[in-house]
Formats: sequence, C-alpha cells, structure tokens
Amino acid sequence: MNLLAHIYLSGDNDLLKIGNFMADGIHGQPSEELPAEVQKGILLHRHIDTFTDAHPVFRQTTKRLHPGYHHYAGVIADIFYDHFLARNWANYNTIPLKEYTRRFYMLLQDNYALLTEKTKAMLPYMLKEDWLARYAEIDGIAITLRNMDRRTRNNSRMAHAVTELVEYYADFELEFTTFFEEVQAFVKLKISEL
Repeated sequence: MNLLAHIYLSGDNDLLKIGNFMADGIHGQPSEELPAEVQKGILLHRHIDTFTDAHPVFRQTTKRLHPGYHHYAGVIADIFYDHFLARNWANYNTIPLKEYTRRFYMLLQDNYALLTEKTKAMLPYMLKEDWLARYAEIDGIAITLRNMDRRTRNNSRMAHAVTELVEYYADFELEFTTFFEEVQAFVKLKISEL
C-alpha cells in the first residue's frame, strides 16, 4: 500500500497515522524515544506491507505489471491502489478527501518534532503539490510516477505505467476493491494485537 492507504488504515489515531506514514524511512526497531503509538504505527506499516506483498489479489495486480516494470511492479501497484482509494474515497470515509488530506498535513506540521529527517525534507513538496489528494486523478498518478521514475534515473520506466492503468482500469479497480476489504479486516485485528 502507498501513503494514502497507510494513513487511512490507521483509523482515527493521530500518532498511529504519523508512524504508519513515515515508517518506510525507519530501519530496524523504532526508537524508544518516539511515543508508543508512533512506534506502533511503524510496526503496523510493516505488517500491512507484508500482508499486501503476499496477498494473491495484489500479486495478480503486480503480475500484470511485471513484464514492463519487473521489480518496480509492486511500487506501481501500490500507487495504483492509492488512486482507487482516492477516486472512491466517499465509499470509505465521510470526510471529503481534500479536507482529510488538509487535516493530515496539519497533523504533520503540529507534530514536526516527531518526524524523521526524510519526512521533514519531503513535507514542503507534499504540502505544495497536495500529493495525497492528487492521487484521485489519473494526471496526478502520472505526475507521481514521473517523479518516482526520475529518482531511479528513469531506469524503472514507471513514468509509462499510466498506459497500463488506463488500459486495465476496470481490472485494477476490481482487484483493489477486493483486496482493500481484506486488508481493512486484517488491520483491525493487527491493531488490537500490537
């Protein structure tokens, strides 16, 4: 799952959201200096990623992308799934997406001292370009994929993946919907265990 899904799956717990959001930049055990709920969010992120990578529906999505993108297929699938979450946001949350993302950005700013250096560095760009809300549009996904492709010195070819998104849109959306029901149930159980 990508950024928006990780935040959403954290529910209403603000510190869990922060940990889940910035977990990719943290290796090893979370620092004990972080609040317990932030640490829990980091661990939750890892459990979600493990569940996602092994899930047969997600693997079906990546299989469709693998011929053109090889080991980047999973990254692309994560971004596509965030697109479908954003696109169908009203099915999952009563707060409009723009308002939800605005509140999350404020949460990050209000808890700036808790953020990793990597998160602090990307925050101004995220705010300026409203990364999370732009996932709802195919053009927004195209921008995200181009930016990620640039980070790989264009070796990933991710910038071209919008072609597959458009071509197999209904298939990807059905896969997302099926998968997302299951990951939500998984997360509810996992949060209670952590």
